Amino acid sequence: MAGTGPTGCAMRPGAINQNWHVEARPYSPNTVRPLISPNKPSLASNITDAYSLEVSTKSIPALTAVAHRLPPASTISIPYLPNEDDDARLAALIAVRELGFEPMPHLSARRIASRVEFDLFVRRAVAEAGVERCFVIAGDPSTPKGPFSDSSALIETGVFERSGIKVIGIGGHPENHSVMSAADRWNVLERKCRNIDERGMNPLIITQFAFDADALLTWLKTLRERGIGYPVRVGVSGPAGVAVLARYAALCGVSACASMWSKYGISIGKLLGMAGPDLFVDRLAAGLTEVHGKVSLHFFPFGGIAQSVKWIEQYRSRTERPILMSAAKS
Repeated sequence: MAGTGPTGCAMRPGAINQNWHVEARPYSPNTVRPLISPNKPSLASNITDAYSLEVSTKSIPALTAVAHRLPPASTISIPYLPNEDDDARLAALIAVRELGFEPMPHLSARRIASRVEFDLFVRRAVAEAGVERCFVIAGDPSTPKGPFSDSSALIETGVFERSGIKVIGIGGHPENHSVMSAADRWNVLERKCRNIDERGMNPLIITQFAFDADALLTWLKTLRERGIGYPVRVGVSGPAGVAVLARYAALCGVSACASMWSKYGISIGKLLGMAGPDLFVDRLAAGLTEVHGKVSLHFFPFGGIAQSVKWIEQYRSRTERPILMSAAKS
């Protein structure tokens, strides 16, 4: 999978098919499976329910291979990469829809050349792929390619609601940000949520992947105490090599000191090994209460889509077993 996370960092794990292409054709609402509402709550006992997955345009064949193992109408997030054009992005969105999933394109504000380009892409995504949700980021470039300096500028155009978009995803930052203070991060998040809501759409907060579940739980509690009650998708790294995780952590500005590695179940002396998010998800699930609000998971499959899907299946099997045993004894 290759992609761009909520903070806009580039990700390129796994092999890709350079020749994949899907012929674009008009979207038909008769082929769409029911939506999974972004407002659907997740409790600790079903933390992996209604998860979403990040998949690059060139990783669509890998998604297709495991599509039968994903829940119907799962949200599939398509990152906005600088070496791709809008036709490739649209073809990926159409393919995701035809697999029975909900496509959610990323839009990188500073990489969009013009208002016309932006408006056309959103309208085509709605018409041809039935897109109802988008995820907006500022993007990596320090200088905008066109008129949009940040994700708020995209929201404020009115293009999304006029095109029929119902959900706008925005980045949440439980850890430090490269250019914003903690106070600025909260102010920006609150302003974006309010703006989206006032425009008749639903805000959805998606965080970068992290290694410290306790810090994330604290952030979620503060989020709710500040009156931000919208659903949150917590970014989770799928199983991958330790060296791969270290590389992406550095690339994406994710805190990864020795104590955090230890909480995640990683020994920094074993960079050749593999690591899954078992301990992270266990701790997150155990700590979630009604106070933390509606929370689900968003997977970044750094080690491959099939590996992430397999991990989710195994995790579900492990967590469901005690429930079944308890029911049998009662």
